[in-house]
Amino acid sequence: MRNIIYFSLLVFLAFIGCSSSDETPITSPNTFKILSLGDSYTIGQSVCESCRFPEQLKDSLKLQFSSETGFDLNVIAQTGWTTTNLKTAISSENLTTDYDLVTLLIGVNNQFQGKPFSLYETEFSQLVQTATNAAQGDKNNVIVLSIPDYALTPFGQNNGNPETTSEEIDLYNAFAENYCAQQNITFLNITDITRQGIENPELVASDGLHPSAMAYSKFVERLLPIALEKIE
Repeated sequence: MRNIIYFSLLVFLAFIGCSSSDETPITSPNTFKILSLGDSYTIGQSVCESCRFPEQLKDSLKLQFSSETGFDLNVIAQTGWTTTNLKTAISSENLTTDYDLVTLLIGVNNQFQGKPFSLYETEFSQLVQTATNAAQGDKNNVIVLSIPDYALTPFGQNNGNPETTSEEIDLYNAFAENYCAQQNITFLNITDITRQGIENPELVASDGLHPSAMAYSKFVERLLPIALEKIE
């Protein structure tokens, strides 16, 4: 009797071992990586962290996927950064090259600080290449956003010549759009949204200068379908 019980126990243990080895491994949920490069318009000066457009974009993307899908967002941006400042910051970040989506919005501080336009021409193209490298080397995973126009804010109306500011912003955006067209890189215009800042004060943050959470929501309305197309 004892031998029968012992033999049965061995058979049971052998069965358990075989069953466990045949189990399908549990795979981790898919995670999309997003990188946003820029200045105050990307970091979200004067709005809450979840209100800035990269965070709103991430949250909007989440709603389009199952709960098992994750989104990791890395923002490299600071208020006041020129193209030179952004390049320097990136060089110290040791960026990986596995991002599924990269956004770039830069240049307003070059204009505001009166930097040579030729500097923007040179460094903008370098930053686009950096963004492409980070986006798995695939330029189809990059979105360049146009520079907002601060001339149509209370600050812009009371500092300098608003018309000149708008003309210079147009110059920067025209160069960026043409460059992106030549390189087959997606360029998204959101400047017109910010040019409604005087007629619609709700589009301007409490500092009277930067976009509000509502304005960023309007950015994301345009960004979302493009971002979905790129990561799906």
